[in-house]
Amino acid sequence: MTYASCPTVVVNAPIDIVWNLLTEPAQWGDFFDLRITGTEPAGPAVIGQRFYGESGSRFLHLGLKFEFTEVNPAQHKLGLNVGLPFGITVREDLSCSPVSTAQCRVNYHCSFAFPKGWRGGVARIVLRRQAEAGPADSLARLKHAAEQRYTTSPL
Repeated sequence: MTYASCPTVVVNAPIDIVWNLLTEPAQWGDFFDLRITGTEPAGPAVIGQRFYGESGSRFLHLGLKFEFTEVNPAQHKLGLNVGLPFGITVREDLSCSPVSTAQCRVNYHCSFAFPKGWRGGVARIVLRRQAEAGPADSLARLKHAAEQRYTTSPL
């Protein structure tokens, strides 16, 4: 079973600001609903880099595992495979394109794959709202962080 979500947004910040936020996974916890617990290897995004985090309340720690499968600075594209609890996997593809010197469009394609059988069916029912709202919320958080960084950066 799969479920796809494909939100897009125009960010009122230059593409380089957005790209820098997206390619520093150790800093994702500053704006995504995520607590980063490790990055291998440390540093900017590279293909094969893995990083780990937790989401959920401070009492319910849901472990997450990310791996970059595509990092294309020339085309501003990222690809990630994400492992969630209960055997759920997510394929994420992000791309940025300039709209003007002070704006860019970010496309965020998520494809959720649920395990087969009754457990996957239950997981899909229980997590459907999060699968629908999560990508849009993440994109809104990225937009806010980029715009805030742009308005506070020195000219």
